[in-house]
Amino acid sequence: MKLKVLPIALTVVISAVLLFGGWFVYRQVAMQNPIEKMITQYDGVNDVHLTINRNSVQMKLDLEPDVDLGRLVQYIHKEGQTLIGNRTLKLDVIDHSNEALENWWGDAMFTVAQAMENKQYTEITPTLSKMATNGIKVNTAMDDNNVYVSLRDGDASKFIILPRVPGQIGVWPNA
Repeated sequence: MKLKVLPIALTVVISAVLLFGGWFVYRQVAMQNPIEKMITQYDGVNDVHLTINRNSVQMKLDLEPDVDLGRLVQYIHKEGQTLIGNRTLKLDVIDHSNEALENWWGDAMFTVAQAMENKQYTEITPTLSKMATNGIKVNTAMDDNNVYVSLRDGDASKFIILPRVPGQIGVWPNA
């Protein structure tokens, strides 16, 4: 029995295209597009880029300066639960900061770090509110996993997501 190479190779290629093409279309149509639509409908979200893996959903968000990050995360968890499922949600917010916000956060970070290390989360909001000067507005929120700090100085904004469980390194990756 002599096997013909061309029909076998053609069958393998067509099968692979159908299999992986179907998987890609399913991921785009059934998961990624509905999540993107849900998030971009939230007031103050300019853009979102998703990366969906087996165990996680990574979102890169472009937000307006006045967005309440804590409420946005609650909205994503509540409205996107059926789409996200048991995957972990990882957020990365595009930074629209200026020098004044960076300097202010540099000064405030040690106070926040001390409160986080001692699990004194109630100290974060009043301390940051007292430190806010020169038109800098501070908004804080917290959930089971993170503390969210939103800083605003006119059109400039900085969003910081601080994990409540310290990482292996002991440093906040997005601060």
